[in-house]
Amino acid sequence: MNGVQIPHTPIAVDFWSLRRAASARLFFLSHMHSDHTVGLTSTWARPLYCSPVTAFLLHRHLQVSKQWIRALEVGESHVLPLDEIGRETVTVTLMDANHCPGSVMFLFEGYFGTILYTGDFRYTPSMLKEPALRVGKQIHTLYLDNTNCNPALVLPSQEEAARQIVELIRKHPEHNVKIGLYNLGKESLLEHLALELQTWVVLSPRRLELVQLLGLADVFTVEEKEGRIHAVDHLEICHSAMLRWNQTHPTIAVLPTSRKIHSSHPNMYVIPYSDHSSYSELRTFVAALRPCQVVPIVSRQPYRNYFEDSLSPRLSVPLVPDSVQQYMSSSSSKPSVLCLLLERKLKKPRTRGVVFESLEENADQSQAVSDSKRAENEDLSGNLGKQPSHHPLQIKQQLFPEVCSKEWDGAVPFPESQKILTAPLGFSMHLTSTDEEFLCPETGQESGVGPHSVPRGDSDGSAGSGNQRSWRGRDSPRPQSSKAALLLAPEFRGLALKYLLTPANFFQAGFSSRGFDQQVEKYHKSLLSQTSFDPASI
Repeated sequence: MNGVQIPHTPIAVDFWSLRRAASARLFFLSHMHSDHTVGLTSTWARPLYCSPVTAFLLHRHLQVSKQWIRALEVGESHVLPLDEIGRETVTVTLMDANHCPGSVMFLFEGYFGTILYTGDFRYTPSMLKEPALRVGKQIHTLYLDNTNCNPALVLPSQEEAARQIVELIRKHPEHNVKIGLYNLGKESLLEHLALELQTWVVLSPRRLELVQLLGLADVFTVEEKEGRIHAVDHLEICHSAMLRWNQTHPTIAVLPTSRKIHSSHPNMYVIPYSDHSSYSELRTFVAALRPCQVVPIVSRQPYRNYFEDSLSPRLSVPLVPDSVQQYMSSSSSKPSVLCLLLERKLKKPRTRGVVFESLEENADQSQAVSDSKRAENEDLSGNLGKQPSHHPLQIKQQLFPEVCSKEWDGAVPFPESQKILTAPLGFSMHLTSTDEEFLCPETGQESGVGPHSVPRGDSDGSAGSGNQRSWRGRDSPRPQSSKAALLLAPEFRGLALKYLLTPANFFQAGFSSRGFDQQVEKYHKSLLSQTSFDPASI
């Protein structure tokens, strides 16, 4: 098992033994190689953080429930809680590890200082240009991939090793080629070979699905006879298999690895193509970061103090905040309420300003309100019920020109985060603040106000005795500076009622509140002229 629970924290990386990591609460997976997923099975029931590609593979191949998988974007910083009250947090940044699809390094920043966990990685100079690292921040603890941390082991670069494989294959133009690989990794090498040698690469269906997910070049197939390069499991390449393959067609086998493997057949070739950093690359990486301490990840690999000359002065052991200690000692059978609320906030889109919902979405909610309002307004006009239905946006433009013509510069007249104004003709307008609130964890509900009833009155603006409800909350004062409050002022009531009684097809002016007001007045003056008393008709 190549994983660890970071001391004095509730953070565990590639460590899936809940018995041995009883105080861990935040679990991270660097990549999907089997030596980093020991103990991780389909029964896992804790939130688990990883890259999007790893999230796909984790659910696909280990059947871990999507309920527990939290995919974090690579190259971005994410803030997660370290206790149940939100007092302590950790900022985690994911960076590409150049090891296998989905592999990442984790940079943790919190009360414990700054910790970089490389996981398995192959160093490239571009890593030091990552925004999270190039600002010159002090790395207090570096968990380092020490797989090839051996001065006696000299490895070529990946580019040089790939060139060696291409040359080897070109020396055997009539041979089939078996490339021995693990279930995950070196897909980019296969793509390079296909493009260089102008041939299809035959993959298993499982691996073909992966390369399609990664968006690699269309040089792969599952048809055995379509290409001379075949990617096979590394365990398949053995003496007996080489004899069998060569009985039907001349075949060579290539094992791209830095591991010491005995070649049991003259047509087996081991090329030192590695997805782990070489010793010289590790030296360069550590010298550039100058961490306070280096902790090896691979425990079975012999490790010496190779980097003592590249370290910064050690710091004292950080004090664990009380709230974090309580979090680490609490029962881990269920995620904390705070974590669930934070995840709900991340998943739920944050709506700002004024949002108009469609008629279909609010059909059930607004049908009863619409019927009651139509019954009230039929007292004023018998033709109201015969008007054709229109798109909600057209209705919005008719009823609320002040809202549509310009942005609100006043305060929203609701203290709660979201209120609903149910208007006639069956649509809803949501007024939301910029900071979305959560549902109450005790009740699971949000407070709200009832629908607003348009006051009954004559077309000249006189108010009737109809039952009126306030837009504001029951216990909250109405802000004087809000433009929304002006819609209920006495001088606007008559005009609002005229908007309700004006057919939509009568509006022909440009989109402006002033133009709409003039059209409304023109329409109602024409009605008055048609119904005025004419003495000549007697």
